[in-house]
Amino acid sequence: MQELNNSSSEFAEEFRNLQKELRERWRAIEEFDSGDCDIIIIPSLSLDQQEMKKVEGAYHYEERHLFSLIRLRNPRTRLIYITSEPLHPMIVDYYLQLLPGIPFSHARDRLLLFCTYDASAKSLTQKILERPRLMERIRQAVRPTKSYMVCYNSTPLERELSVKLGIPLWASDPDLLYWGTKSGSRQIFKECGLPYPDGSELVWNVEDLAESAAGLWERQPHLKRIVIKLNEGFSGEGNAILDLNSLAGKAPKERAKAIGDSFHNLRFQATGETWENFSSRIPELGAIAEAFIEGEEKLSPSVQGRIVPSGEVEILSTHDQILGGPDGQIFLGCRFPADESYRLALQELGWKVGKNLAEKGALERFGVDFLAVRQSDGNWDMQAIEINLRKGGTTHPFMALKLLTNGRYERSTGLFYSQQGRPKYYVASDNLKKERYRGLLPNDLMDIIADNQLHFDTSTETGSVFHLMGCLSEFGKLGLTSIGNSQQEAEEMYNKVVKVLDRETSGDFTF
Repeated sequence: MQELNNSSSEFAEEFRNLQKELRERWRAIEEFDSGDCDIIIIPSLSLDQQEMKKVEGAYHYEERHLFSLIRLRNPRTRLIYITSEPLHPMIVDYYLQLLPGIPFSHARDRLLLFCTYDASAKSLTQKILERPRLMERIRQAVRPTKSYMVCYNSTPLERELSVKLGIPLWASDPDLLYWGTKSGSRQIFKECGLPYPDGSELVWNVEDLAESAAGLWERQPHLKRIVIKLNEGFSGEGNAILDLNSLAGKAPKERAKAIGDSFHNLRFQATGETWENFSSRIPELGAIAEAFIEGEEKLSPSVQGRIVPSGEVEILSTHDQILGGPDGQIFLGCRFPADESYRLALQELGWKVGKNLAEKGALERFGVDFLAVRQSDGNWDMQAIEINLRKGGTTHPFMALKLLTNGRYERSTGLFYSQQGRPKYYVASDNLKKERYRGLLPNDLMDIIADNQLHFDTSTETGSVFHLMGCLSEFGKLGLTSIGNSQQEAEEMYNKVVKVLDRETSGDFTF
């Protein structure tokens, strides 16, 4: 994360002063249905850019926050949305047409779009900082005393941008980034008394990693696999699996060398990853070795929360994550809510983590990922895996549900209810991807949505809403959230979208 580390800490004190202002007026921020404010959306994925290359169409992920446009349903809200490349006008229109009860033209007049015209492999925030004239136009477009910024994740780059614009950032101080890493997460789990897999301390070279993995195997001789994780990897893309079966005959004193030799045969979760590249990142990002959790029936639940400026922890949602890749390590999508048998317990575990983070000074969004394995008695063994001290892949689907229905999450049941008191469910994905979808333009997708009635119906508050539409033509990749009045209905709506897209791209299309 070289570009992040190069951002000077000289802005730290000014940043904290801006956040004090934010803390003083945060209630007005929350009351966006009646408040009068300018919201600057910085949808930058300010993550390690070499790791980001593992994600196809990565810069199109800036579109995931377009659900924020639904905030324009408040006639006094102004939204400033910044992207690397211009947004297709039809994509913007799509979100504005989801607004209930607001004239399209009125909402459009309160939306200001800026872009850097730069599709390079840098974070969006860095691109903005490199363009002082663009920053000046943004500064002139907002009312400083009624403005705040939101971002995907908070790094020294976002801190610098906040200070240079003079606009407070509604996110954690970047000085707390460590608590969102693999090793930082494990430390918090220990402090909170949460169950988590046995694993190693953070290491910075291949030799220490081999020794750590050997020590883990020594402590846990029943292990079949070990997960090797880059400390600042994300979405499972920085994980690799070490199979211990081929090393089973090694004596304990020989294991470290044997493991080191076998690193070349790691099963990487990211497509195209190699040991040469993976090992080169260890001195930069750090790495840990962690026990692979085995189980015949295994799910990957997560809990999302936020910390408000008063220090109070709010639980926002729970999900069962949909994972893929060679060993089920890659995040593909999610189902809301998490399984009924453990969702309330999941909330309590997430709340403990949130309280710990709040005591450390964290602010705004956090998520905690778990693995749940069904035991012989029918109960679930829950193991905490990692903390995301940022927004994540479950943030935008839940934001879409909340803003489209104006409903509420009820912690006592772990369910979300519409204003009519009806529980809502959804299936969401960032990775509906097929080769045959390549070449579809946003206009084509809109035609397909309209012709097949796939759109979200505000009268029934069910249907599918789409994102990552800019990713479709080049990569054949699309995101969607299918909302229903039951989990089965949500699944059926999702499957209908896939079926229709498959049919419409079957190759026999003619005008």
